[in-house]
Amino acid sequence: VSRWALPRENLRNIPLRPLRSDFDLASASLTMSATDGSTVPSVTFKTRTRIGPPEDENPFDWKDVTSEDLFKGKRVVLFSLPGAFTPTCSSFQLPGYEAAYEQMKALGIDDVYCLSVNDAFVMRQWGLKQGMAEDMTFGANGFTKVKLLPDGACLFTRGMGMSTLWEKERGFGERSWRYSCVINDMKVEKMFIEGGKVIQEHGPDPYEVSDEKTMLSYLQSVKK
Repeated sequence: VSRWALPRENLRNIPLRPLRSDFDLASASLTMSATDGSTVPSVTFKTRTRIGPPEDENPFDWKDVTSEDLFKGKRVVLFSLPGAFTPTCSSFQLPGYEAAYEQMKALGIDDVYCLSVNDAFVMRQWGLKQGMAEDMTFGANGFTKVKLLPDGACLFTRGMGMSTLWEKERGFGERSWRYSCVINDMKVEKMFIEGGKVIQEHGPDPYEVSDEKTMLSYLQSVKK
């Protein structure tokens, strides 16, 4: 019988079920990370699109962009990292993919995306700080080469099974584990996960297989 169907005076006799406390994300071992052949999650990214000239104080408005908009019927490279403005991401990973953008396009890639659990404002400022060329055309969604994809609510990251906590180590809270992948028509063609798996509250931040050189080697190996 539903407790809500009982008279109010009887509710005090029904024990309330406590919230679950047996699942601790910080110590959990995520075993459902995306693998080759997995379908990527269908989510909505909250992005900013250009609606005015550069001299305007705020020439942008909100635009919802879905996974299908980005990946359906396309073959793209996506790499994900713990945070904008962080050292390895800023010094090596993003600059490396930006420099390799044209090579990847020549190897059959439609576009290259950099994803982080940050909002659209932070991602744009990071790109500008990196010296990336901004797409100034009306309706544009970012930069001319690598596109910076804000996963501020961590929806795509969770759906990929790549969510991790660095609360104790770095005060980050929930972020993305570092990885790269090729997405072909909404499915993972190839996945490169640092360390081979997601680790919670991990001290080191490995950067060995999600770099642009590993990705270029793979794309060259499968080019027809």
